[in-house]
Amino acid sequence: MVERKLRLAPQITKSSKTSLPKLFVLDTNVLMHDPTSLYRFEEHDLYLPILTLEELDNNKKGVTEVARNARQASRYLDELVTAAVAISGGNIAGGIPLKPASGGAATGRLFLQTEAISTALPPSLAGGKTDNQIIAVVIHLQRLHPKRSVILVSKDINMRIKAHAVGIAAEDYFNDKVLEDTDLLYSGMRELPADFWDRHGKGMESWQQGGHTYYRVTGPLCHSLLVNEFIYQETKGPGETPLYAIVKEVAGRTALLQTLRDYTHHKNNVWGITAR
Repeated sequence: MVERKLRLAPQITKSSKTSLPKLFVLDTNVLMHDPTSLYRFEEHDLYLPILTLEELDNNKKGVTEVARNARQASRYLDELVTAAVAISGGNIAGGIPLKPASGGAATGRLFLQTEAISTALPPSLAGGKTDNQIIAVVIHLQRLHPKRSVILVSKDINMRIKAHAVGIAAEDYFNDKVLEDTDLLYSGMRELPADFWDRHGKGMESWQQGGHTYYRVTGPLCHSLLVNEFIYQETKGPGETPLYAIVKEVAGRTALLQTLRDYTHHKNNVWGITAR
């Protein structure tokens, strides 16, 4: 799931436009940033202006990441259009379903601009600029679908500012986070509770090998540990030694822990340099 920070234009009221799926108009830079963005808007519909397709074509040559993404986005679009044409007999004006290609992740439809759009821009926006022509398409869609939320999605901050200035809802696109709540993401490390050794120290085996200390412990927390997970326990008082270890094995209620080399200690310095 993609995190999207919604910024609604003043005239769009939440109460009147929540029953219909939103219509997101994608700027070219969104597809060049993430070709899979076509499948990341869940139940909502997407619209691609013809200028977006032309810019995509103009940027697909080269060996840069942007060029590779442009080519991949073009392949995705070709697959979608080819499949839709085979089913509909060439009529794609009603939208291309995204559900089959996305494996059910996206249930909306993709609309391509199939007609010429001539919408007068505010005098402050030059009509010859591509960004402004895309904004004109969004204005046209707002008038065509007054009961739907029509939203421009662009990575270009200046384009979003211009869109807001003329009363268009605009959003940035984020694909860096795949969950709504980043706290749910696996961090790869875990702090052990203060009573860990009281609850897992009974019958513990320990030995040293290769400069590391190994602990085989048994207790209720072991089954939730993951192999290669970093675990630690900071000191709580004077005279205590912190623990920094990695989980090597997990078998039911038993886990094998291996201590890590402490590079903050001077004895483990690298050419006289220690970690902080």
